Amino acid sequence: MEPSRARALAIQDAEALAMIGVDFVRLSPKTRITESSTLSPLPADAASDVRLPSVSPRPTSNPERARREQALAEVLARYERDCPHQHFPTDHHCIVFHDGDPCARLMFIGEAPGADEDRIGRPFVGKAGQLLDKMIAGMGLTRQEVYIANVLKVRPPNNATPTPEQAELCAPYLYDQIRIVRPEVIVTLGRPATQLLLATRQGINELRGRWQSFPPPDALARPEGFETPIPVMPTFHPAFLLRQYTPENKRKVWEDLKLVMARLGLKPAR
Repeated sequence: MEPSRARALAIQDAEALAMIGVDFVRLSPKTRITESSTLSPLPADAASDVRLPSVSPRPTSNPERARREQALAEVLARYERDCPHQHFPTDHHCIVFHDGDPCARLMFIGEAPGADEDRIGRPFVGKAGQLLDKMIAGMGLTRQEVYIANVLKVRPPNNATPTPEQAELCAPYLYDQIRIVRPEVIVTLGRPATQLLLATRQGINELRGRWQSFPPPDALARPEGFETPIPVMPTFHPAFLLRQYTPENKRKVWEDLKLVMARLGLKPAR
């Protein structure tokens, strides 16, 4: 394994373990971590300055991946033509459409871009994104191996929570993303994404930790193209964890992710 790859994996594994409460990791005498990395536990407010290695998109290695990339590009182009966000207030400089592997088995769906995402043009790159990266690493995966999107594709003013009406306006484009990627499991992060996909007004506390289906079997209107329902695991948004970074909330999220790992046959990072 290349030294840079080994360093990246060591950093990801250590931070994932710290996220779930492991205070330290014993390293062999030959292990060497550089590039401003740290293996110390996350502070109580999770305002870690640790930067994970930058992630490059997975290369197109087969015709199916190329086909899906082209299909997603067409959805983005349609979104740009339609501009559904013209119907509600925004504070954006760019459209934040997606990140990750179009052939991923696992898809994460959040609510909307924030200031960092709006500046860079990728979902989940701020502090909440750093925490999501650690959650993904704790599952034994990398960011390149999952697919990440939001309900809203542009930043709301003051990072406001999307309304159900705003979510409905943007839903067709998200549904197209799901159709193209065809993940085996979806993890919804927080209330807006969970309520949209499950067609419910129940809160995240009532829904998290229990398997759901998209589209929901009792939905009044079902999106086309989903003859086989996709399992959905709702859990807390990383931004909520940053605000309420308690052992109980960390445990709840980790229990939710372990259910996903079991379903996909994944092993947690060690």
